[in-house]
Amino acid sequence: MAKRAFVDRRKCAYCGACVAVCNLLAAELIETFLEIKEDCNGCGICVKVCPMNALRVAEV
Repeated sequence: MAKRAFVDRRKCAYCGACVAVCNLLAAELIETFLEIKEDCNGCGICVKVCPMNALRVAEV
């Protein structure tokens, strides 16, 4: 089963930390909207750097 990162928009501060560490460029900050693209492989790097604990990795 494939894994992917998901964002809790109620917690996200849109700081861009996850965007900066994503090797696949799967996290994209569009103004004040964070999008996790389908290219995400669920590695979890973004989850580790998120200061708001707004990201999680789950199976899709």
